[in-house]
Amino acid sequence: MGDIRVLSTDTIKAAKSSDTRINLTPWDLQHLHAPSNKKGLLYHHPLVANQIQHLKHSLSSVLEFFQPLAGRLNITEHEDNIVSCFVICNNAGVLFIHAAVENICVADILEPIYVPSIVSSFFPFIGVSNHEGTSQPLLAIQVTELVDGIFIGCTVNHVVVDGNSLWHFINSWAEISRGSCHRQISKLPILERWFPDDIQHPIQFPFNIEPQKNNSDGPSSSPSYDEELNISERLFHFKKEKILELKSKLNTHIDSTIKISSLQALLTHVWCSFVRSKQFDSQEEIHNMFLIGVRPRLLPPLEEGYFGNAIIGCMVTMKAGELLKEGGVCNGAWEMNKLIASHSNERIMSHYESWLKNPIIFRFNGIPNNNFLIMSSSPRFDVYGNDFGWGKPVAVRSSNKSNGIVSVFPGIEEGSIDLQIRLPYNILEAMENGLTS
Repeated sequence: MGDIRVLSTDTIKAAKSSDTRINLTPWDLQHLHAPSNKKGLLYHHPLVANQIQHLKHSLSSVLEFFQPLAGRLNITEHEDNIVSCFVICNNAGVLFIHAAVENICVADILEPIYVPSIVSSFFPFIGVSNHEGTSQPLLAIQVTELVDGIFIGCTVNHVVVDGNSLWHFINSWAEISRGSCHRQISKLPILERWFPDDIQHPIQFPFNIEPQKNNSDGPSSSPSYDEELNISERLFHFKKEKILELKSKLNTHIDSTIKISSLQALLTHVWCSFVRSKQFDSQEEIHNMFLIGVRPRLLPPLEEGYFGNAIIGCMVTMKAGELLKEGGVCNGAWEMNKLIASHSNERIMSHYESWLKNPIIFRFNGIPNNNFLIMSSSPRFDVYGNDFGWGKPVAVRSSNKSNGIVSVFPGIEEGSIDLQIRLPYNILEAMENGLTS
């Protein structure tokens, strides 16, 4: 495929700004060693005159509401490797790249079931780990021209926002771009972070900024590793009818007091297909890691526009044989459902306080994820409503370097779900039969 040509690089600043300081919560700080979050939208619409300038201008306008994204991290060192961290809204700016690629059409990205390798070059680079946000932009945008369309790639520092907040920002940018009256947005972000009343902040915690061995974005993601195992990314599309069928089957065989959701049914289906395709020993433990949103679970719930991270990681572990035996899918779905349901206000508060006593910083490059699946993103995000003034997107893509990542997106048809899964090619091929049959 063609090579990317960078046509221009600019720093976009908010039209108006302040030097507000935003202290960070454990939900934010846990991502300091993690890679950035990359999401992008594909449009079947070639650029016309002044459109790049229009995107820059609307970006500057929306940053007035989302000032942390134009700021930088500040990591203050104290004694004995103790640090504190906050976002300073200093309007240092967002990186904006205008690029082009020859001989690549929308169909070349949209139609293959395997994500073409060139898609990763549609996303700008802002550092290996999120803690580099002290000197790197917290948000970077790349608009890449194709022969008959464009791709808008967003790379954001995960310390600053989770997926919910990232799509809130993208939705708002699109709203202003397509002509929002008086440059206003329909849902204002709540920038102040949530802290229990008795918690002093900024939080001080032990942290060691270690040099990175390579410029990868995740575990075991060096080119040699990827080539050795033929790591690929494949798209799986599930129609609404298929998802409802999976859900119905599970709920028929599970205690009537438990209701397995459509997403739980689908993700358990994927988990079991992965185990079957890898041919694990029946006694080997297989892990399914996913994120739980805490916004509606706290009492009182966080406000709808809460802007930042409000997620915690959870993991279900079962032996391969337990998942593959008769009724194994039901058992897996029940364990997932039980773990999610257990996250009451009390448990979330306990998790928060536990982190303060024993801070855990995610290190994805240390996960031995031959026996891991990591579920990310959500089908509930408004992906296909992002009309910048030239129509809605035809596809969404992510860029991951972590083996075992499952990115979950809404499908373009109502009620459908798309999965972008990164695993060795032979495993993805084997999963095809189990997932689509």
